[in-house]
Amino acid sequence: MQPIPEALYIHIPFCTNKCHYCDFTSYILKGQPVDEYLDALELEMRLTTEQWKPKQIKTVFVGGGTPTVLTPPQMEKFLSSVRRWFPLADDVEFSMEANPGTTDRDKLQAMKDGGVNRISFGVQSFDNELLKRIGRIHEVDDVYRSLENARAVGFTNMSIDLMFGLPGQTVELLDESVQKALELDLPHYSLYSLKIEENTLFHRLYERNELVLPPEEDEYKMYLHLIDRITEAGYKHYEISNFAKPGYESRHNSTYWRNEPYYGLGTGAHGYVNRQRHMNIKGVQPYIDACKSKLPRLEQYDISEQEAKEDFMMVGLRLLDGVTASRYSEQFPQSTLEADFGEMIERQIKQGLMERIPADQDTIYRLTKQGLLLGNEVFAAFLADE
Repeated sequence: MQPIPEALYIHIPFCTNKCHYCDFTSYILKGQPVDEYLDALELEMRLTTEQWKPKQIKTVFVGGGTPTVLTPPQMEKFLSSVRRWFPLADDVEFSMEANPGTTDRDKLQAMKDGGVNRISFGVQSFDNELLKRIGRIHEVDDVYRSLENARAVGFTNMSIDLMFGLPGQTVELLDESVQKALELDLPHYSLYSLKIEENTLFHRLYERNELVLPPEEDEYKMYLHLIDRITEAGYKHYEISNFAKPGYESRHNSTYWRNEPYYGLGTGAHGYVNRQRHMNIKGVQPYIDACKSKLPRLEQYDISEQEAKEDFMMVGLRLLDGVTASRYSEQFPQSTLEADFGEMIERQIKQGLMERIPADQDTIYRLTKQGLLLGNEVFAAFLADE
């Protein structure tokens, strides 16, 4: 049996608009029953804590959508319900995603008063033309204003997301954005390549050959350039897409990368409790209706030990520190990493995609620099290893 989760994810699905690349569970805010959704969330909190009583929550992450489209009173109501049902640790990392331009000082103050102590801003680019091209509604000035407002009410732990491989983007354009991002001297940066997902405007354009993307070779150059620039600036590259000053690594996301359990609440949210994964019903009204009588599950299924082992390797190798034999044996006491995956690891080492590092009566297995570029191939190899 898994330990009780110490991490909590909550989904606020509302957005001011739908970005061209987004396939997340999100809905345009206008006309949505936001207060009824927050009431339903509290019902799910009650039902969840009745089924799996939490001990102490060490990390909370509120994602979306754009959680910061909530008004200050809605934000206060929502954050009060989180504290009512989940016992938060004194040193809890409480993160919330935000879109630049949706965070005035009143809202930020409501967030801070409600316990939020870390903000992740979806900046994506410091090029107004690129922002328009990908369907973002904010401009670069909104980024600076939002950060200034956040600092004014006392936030110090902040992160921004940047994207690369965007239509019309070059290494030079990316470098300008990275330079402006680094000048902000934030403790954390997340960097993601554009993925063309089904049910998005970009996918429809791509299918019609109307979306001009940088060649794959340029995308690799962009990624390597990002690694060099940000590590040279003194940040630790601790996960494939994430960089932090020491002590500012995302503790919540590390829950996922270590394959540890977490509560997942809200429409379309995923959770992992008691070696069971679940996904909630999608759609605002269907979610609201479901919460009135039961947990709003779309699907729920047991994870076999073999699946859990494969998951451990796939998500754990995203970390630059890699996976350790000792942590593997902690999660799977009747097994050893070498016995289960030794042959696959040796193949990856011979191909130059992984390396083995002896460390204090332990062994670390991690991706090489070449393995970082071909990470999905490495992960798939472990998934296929039956």
